[in-house]
Amino acid sequence: MCSILAVTSIPIQIQNPHKSKPIWLSTPSYTNLLNQPNLLFLFENCKSIRQLKQIHAHLFTSGLSHNPYALSALFEFSAVSDFRSLNYALKLFDTLNPPTLFSFNTIIRAFSTSRIPDRSVHFFLEMIKQGISPNKYTYPFVLKSLSVESSLLFGNSVHGHAIKMGSSLDSYVHSSLIHFYSMRGALTDARNLFDKSPETNVVCWSAMISGYIQLNQFTDALSLFNEFQIEGLEPNESILVSVLCASAHLGAFEQGRWMHIYVEKFKIPLSVNLGTALINMYCKCGVVEEALKVFDKMRRKNVLSWTALISGLAMNGMGQRALEVFDEMLKTGLRPDSVTFVGVLTACSHGGLVDDALKYFGDMKSKYQIVPKVEHYGCLVDVFSRAGLLNKALDFIQSMPIEPDLAIWGSLLNACSVYKNAEIGEFVGKLLIELDPLSDANYVLLSNIYAHKRRWADAIEIRSLMKERGVKKCPGCSIIEVEGVVYEFFMGEKSDQRFRELKPMLDEMGRRLRSAGYIPTTSQVLLDIDEEEKQEVLCYHSEKLAIAFGLIHTDPAMPIRIVKNLRACVDCHSATKLISKVFNREIIVRDRLRFHHFKSGVCSCTDFW
Repeated sequence: MCSILAVTSIPIQIQNPHKSKPIWLSTPSYTNLLNQPNLLFLFENCKSIRQLKQIHAHLFTSGLSHNPYALSALFEFSAVSDFRSLNYALKLFDTLNPPTLFSFNTIIRAFSTSRIPDRSVHFFLEMIKQGISPNKYTYPFVLKSLSVESSLLFGNSVHGHAIKMGSSLDSYVHSSLIHFYSMRGALTDARNLFDKSPETNVVCWSAMISGYIQLNQFTDALSLFNEFQIEGLEPNESILVSVLCASAHLGAFEQGRWMHIYVEKFKIPLSVNLGTALINMYCKCGVVEEALKVFDKMRRKNVLSWTALISGLAMNGMGQRALEVFDEMLKTGLRPDSVTFVGVLTACSHGGLVDDALKYFGDMKSKYQIVPKVEHYGCLVDVFSRAGLLNKALDFIQSMPIEPDLAIWGSLLNACSVYKNAEIGEFVGKLLIELDPLSDANYVLLSNIYAHKRRWADAIEIRSLMKERGVKKCPGCSIIEVEGVVYEFFMGEKSDQRFRELKPMLDEMGRRLRSAGYIPTTSQVLLDIDEEEKQEVLCYHSEKLAIAFGLIHTDPAMPIRIVKNLRACVDCHSATKLISKVFNREIIVRDRLRFHHFKSGVCSCTDFW
């Protein structure tokens, strides 16, 4: 199934010494052009490469074609301005004879932010070959290029070279090294560098926190941010975005809300990146109303901002509203990208809008020249599956021009389980077990399909095959945040002091559920134990433990917010609906695929997830 939780993302960047700034300021080119006021005026008002070429021609007619400062200004504009042309910059670079440290640094910087960052490395090696020593402005952009795609070994060599040249202790070089090691998966090396930092300034903290984010270690990122606060430092935008990203993934609403209050208290400008991060956080914490407020306050929005809101509305079951926002986006003149259409198609799926989904899928290519990717096909399969059109979904998969991935087949298998279609479910389940024999979900879903049809022998055979292959069900883990602290609960936890605290509430939940007519769905338990033991197993699923903790420790007027690592099981979903009714509590659960808003015995997913 197509998961918005995985699609929507906010770019995390560390600061660098050459972050986008007005060209020429504080550069040799600018300083020396002060003696040429007419020429300086032309450069400062240049708005395109076409105008730059006219200035270049003017240099020839005015006898300044060999002026090194004019040529450097010309080169820098073509390389790193908002109107840059790397092809033109390369031609100008070839005219600089000999090239200087400044010109090498400029071309390295230019390619580090391009689609071919490896060219930065080429020029880095060339400058060394020509006997020009790199400085502290060279290494950050070389390391940035290496962070995209390179071997760790080559990065180690650049690190060694920086040490040799005495640049490794510079704060920007040091933070770039931390960022490089994080991006290449060497988090231990990154943390060692951070701990040995000569000065732990905001830039280094930002690099390390974003490093944890890049490797999905969100709890560690928040823990490090807490240390950052203890140090009494003020976060920059990069840190704010990183912490909001971690809060979004963990569903840590209180932490994310605190960040928003901080932004408002200190009147930090709501940039596109920061605003989008807030929208993403609120949507992934199930607080759509606040996401809409942030969106309305943003003075400038880009495609990423609109996409974050569309996707957030879709994952929270507000499909029709997501499509309305998409229409509003089109009216602004912005063109949607491929990620936007994932959100749009997901909105159609959650709204049961099959015809609309087919229309938008067709518009991708005909109107916007976007070639559908496997995730778009997956969304359309989900649309058919959710609407109960299982035969149509199967026909669509088999006619796809690209190879369907495991997620697409998994979406159909899940629908077969919901609609109890054993014919297609058996075909898809066996296919998935063959393609992905170590995935526990395939065995569980197929066994459940057999159990619903009372095909006990087939169900037992699948369970036996799962056991024979050593495939174990992934342990369920649920997270709840209370007063800024994130608590984790695992399925079957019964040994520690915390469980002893929960036991009375779990018993009370059981009593109220039984009084309300709750019957445990024991067919979900794939264990060779009797019925009573199966019911006990269901009582200790991780989300039920988290709900019990929330009932004890949260204000009765406040929603209980839970994040689960797996898809919600049928029994927990039924139980949570009743818990919301008998305890008169709103419960918001974010599982692996979507949000479930439980209130008064009803779920926003309309019992299809």
